Amino acid sequence: MNIIIREYSEKDIPEMTAIWNEVVEDGIAFPQEELLSLETGKKFFAEQSYSAVAEDTESGNIYGLYILHPNNIGRCGHICNASYAVSSNSRGMHIGEKLVSDCLVQGKKHNFSILQFNAVVATNIHARHLYERLGFIQLGTIPKGFRMKDGHYEDICPYYHEL
Repeated sequence: MNIIIREYSEKDIPEMTAIWNEVVEDGIAFPQEELLSLETGKKFFAEQSYSAVAEDTESGNIYGLYILHPNNIGRCGHICNASYAVSSNSRGMHIGEKLVSDCLVQGKKHNFSILQFNAVVATNIHARHLYERLGFIQLGTIPKGFRMKDGHYEDICPYYHEL
């Protein structure tokens, strides 16, 4: 397996949409509740500052993706935000680490100076450990900031990384 992170192309939209929807359906990490269709997925990924996929160059399979976009506007427009999605059948293969590492590079290339995560669910231990290993700093905790799929609330932890 030879995983590369590259900018997405339109041919990737079906796999990207499926992976994104899998995370949304899990209901434990993304704030979104509505699934993407191929049409809305095409628009959604195109609207981002940058969208990338993790592709196995040997098989052509897409195992994950990320989106990068401004976190705010105007005087806070130098801060970006990102979301990462890895297919459930490829978790544990360090795809997330490759995605986040590439995102840090792309954030700087797109003239952002800070990458901020607004709502990392406290129970998402694997993501939190990855972010901290890559130098992200936790800003605090927002009690009961995320409604899980089953209806109970979990804390969220904002993080940032200077680019």
